[in-house]
Amino acid sequence: MTEGGKPAFSRVLVKLSGEALMGSQSFGIDEKVVSAIADEIRGVHALGVGIAVVVGGGNIIRGLAASHRGIDRVTGDYMGMLATVINGLALQDALEKRGVPTRVQTAIDIREVAEPFIRRRALRHLEKGRAVIFAAGTGNPYFTTDSAAALRANEIHADILLKATKVDGLYSADPRKDPNAVLLREVTYQEVIEKGLEVMDTAAISLCRDNSIPIAIFDMMTPGNIQRVVCGERVGSIVRA
Repeated sequence: MTEGGKPAFSRVLVKLSGEALMGSQSFGIDEKVVSAIADEIRGVHALGVGIAVVVGGGNIIRGLAASHRGIDRVTGDYMGMLATVINGLALQDALEKRGVPTRVQTAIDIREVAEPFIRRRALRHLEKGRAVIFAAGTGNPYFTTDSAAALRANEIHADILLKATKVDGLYSADPRKDPNAVLLREVTYQEVIEKGLEVMDTAAISLCRDNSIPIAIFDMMTPGNIQRVVCGERVGSIVRA
């Protein structure tokens, strides 16, 4: 960690999976989990770090899964994008109750509930000390929220992309299925792509690689982990050149 717990980065983007928001439930939003995440983000915000969040929608519906049940893939993807808006509003509510001014920007125009994504406006919010939540993915079907996170991280000039997960880092295989899986503390973008490591999709990894944005993967359920990563402490795994 940097001396005195000072931040090592001035601007970060956190990628939260929708599944993480449902906690131990099988569906929906667990308010206790959202509250815990909001507490973590508030801690980073208090350090003066610009913080943006991309949230998934898998706790409500996943487009690919919906297509397997007979829903048109494009329709399913748009349903998934709308689910991320629900999650984004829940997180915004929790953050503002903790005194963190927050704006939700969506890639699909829903002006009654959130701002449309406008890059310059997002940058202005961050400069003003507001947290920004990016919802509705990229606004396009067939693109994951991982790709949206990599895209938005580049657009706001984030110093690092924080992939908050339910496991303590990047493994050589799924540790829930393979008892021989090994925790990889540091890997390159190319190794992730060539070995097919399941951290983010290839498009997201390539976008971060091409613009030299490191990706930190860590367990978001351990209190203080987001702040530890932001302060430069080695937590979980890192993907970089």
